[in-house]
Amino acid sequence: MAFSRTTALEYLRRAHEQNRLAHAYLITGPPESGKQLLAADLASLVNGTPAKDVFSAKARDIFVARPESKSRRIVIAQIRELEHALQMRASNGRRKVAIIHDADRLQTEAANAFLKTLEEPPKDSLLLLLSTLPEALPETILSRCIAIALARNGRSQDKAEEEKLVKLLEQTSNQRNWNVQFAYRLAQEFQRLLREVRDEVKRDTDEALKQEQTRYKDATDGAWLEEREEYYKALTESLYLQRRAGLVETLFAWWTDVLRASNGVAHRNLPHAKKETAALATRFSTPEILKRIRCLEQLRDHLGRNIHEALAIEVAFLAIFTA
Repeated sequence: MAFSRTTALEYLRRAHEQNRLAHAYLITGPPESGKQLLAADLASLVNGTPAKDVFSAKARDIFVARPESKSRRIVIAQIRELEHALQMRASNGRRKVAIIHDADRLQTEAANAFLKTLEEPPKDSLLLLLSTLPEALPETILSRCIAIALARNGRSQDKAEEEKLVKLLEQTSNQRNWNVQFAYRLAQEFQRLLREVRDEVKRDTDEALKQEQTRYKDATDGAWLEEREEYYKALTESLYLQRRAGLVETLFAWWTDVLRASNGVAHRNLPHAKKETAALATRFSTPEILKRIRCLEQLRDHLGRNIHEALAIEVAFLAIFTA
């Protein structure tokens, strides 16, 4: 499973807030996928150093290793130096962060030495390995890191559910009778779309876990399996919430376009639905449109506070899609 950098960062932010960050992450992806940016953002999150300064001399308690030898390998002396730095006490309650660029370029001796650090990470440390070719890393290292794969150019897979939602909304412009039954039907369609999203996320994370179990079943113990099961359970929920939020933002984009059309503004968030949003703009006054946008803001707030999802959606849709 490959994620956008923003989706991966949001997952890591949630884990940090819940004190559930792992001690080591392997961030993978093709060139330009944002591996270094994600490492900088995560280091900033736990260490307090501004992300733009993470790789500069200004950074405190952040240690970086990258291929520097003539053979373009990371040698054991670099790992020894990094290990020594990680053993030092962090300043002002900061968390120590080690970032290894092109981790697949670790020499065998360096990889073996770093494995000991992965097995017994220093207190208050976070280890970040970046790699375009993780297959070149020893399985002993792979199995001790949480893998985060980034999509090319930082983009996740196209979200077909948002296109489905726009098509559903386009139908509302042709519906003249916006009654309670109509609003309920829309709410049920929206919830059906959410169920499809959750099922898709669950299938993907189940498959990712299954692949890890097959790959590492003879190299790890039961405790590792329990940890990975918990990781994928949390990841499933995080990815679902991200995509649900994307659908709510599509609802915002739709009604914002209606408001713009009502006020003669040419710009549209959803230009391919310009005709439909313009049609709705002729049916509702600006105050009525703003009232619906405020209902969406309330829906977003309720979902953010974990109010019962189905109830929050039904209440919001009754307020938004009844005349």
